[in-house]
Amino acid sequence: MASPAPVVTVFGGSGFIGRHLVRRLAKTGAVVRVASRHPSQSAYLKTAGAVGQIVPLAVDVTDDASITAAVQGAGWVVNLIGILYESGRWTFERAHVEAPDRIARAAAAAGVGRLVHVSAIGAHSDAKPAYARTKAAGEAAVRAAVPEAVILRPSIIFGPEDSFFNLFAGMALVAPALPLIGGGHTRFQPVYVGDIAEAIQTVLTDPATKGKTYELGGPRIYSFKELLQLMLSEIGRKRLLVTVPWKLAELQGTVLQRLPKPPLTRDQVELLRSDNVVAEGALTLRDLGITPTAAEIILPTYLDRFRPGGRFNRQREA
Repeated sequence: MASPAPVVTVFGGSGFIGRHLVRRLAKTGAVVRVASRHPSQSAYLKTAGAVGQIVPLAVDVTDDASITAAVQGAGWVVNLIGILYESGRWTFERAHVEAPDRIARAAAAAGVGRLVHVSAIGAHSDAKPAYARTKAAGEAAVRAAVPEAVILRPSIIFGPEDSFFNLFAGMALVAPALPLIGGGHTRFQPVYVGDIAEAIQTVLTDPATKGKTYELGGPRIYSFKELLQLMLSEIGRKRLLVTVPWKLAELQGTVLQRLPKPPLTRDQVELLRSDNVVAEGALTLRDLGITPTAAEIILPTYLDRFRPGGRFNRQREA
């Protein structure tokens, strides 16, 4: 007799990583609960599986009872919740510390078999940026409640819906120049969202990964300037790259962070002062048997629409 399909609750499953993970899990036959504030935003994912296989759930991660209901009966739990900037009641403390703490404690109480928590490279308790500091506090809360949880720390993530290459490619359509904050020397190790989804699926099923932390980066390290040059090459456009001194960037971040959807915040400027690459000696994608995917392979599959004559260009000319 075949064993029953696993039930997986994915918090933040309607987001960037979540939509790739949910599709991948569905192919294994798992029943996937997509837990988010607005389940209507994940309704489209239901087509990725059989009838009743993908279940959007309305969950309030500030409420213990709501989280408990979402994990009840689940064999696996994945937490993908994270924010890049604070907005209203969604502070870094609430999203990166309180929510993971509640989820981990609920998972422990429910006897969930595996918990995977996605954090970020650069998480450190002594970090100056609130983003990195609260990410570290969230990891500590998860470890305290579920010592065998697996923590994944990705570098900057790329893929069809990413908020980096798409943002700057869109800017290149209308701006004569792009900014190099601090000269563009900060180093990144961009990782493909599909590789992250594969990593999550792997650690869910491999008992040897219990209690470990993995840092996820791609096969190559780039400076911020090199990433913009790569993007411009892919979309076939030439733009000036202008250095923005740190002090000016801080001022810009202070002003722009007041916008409903800020393109830059003071905390993000502070993050850019440190490299975002896999630490020496860290466990990586290769330790999970995954060969990192190069950005040069994936970027053409979704940046072509920004090229002259591409979809966005045609829309502007219409």
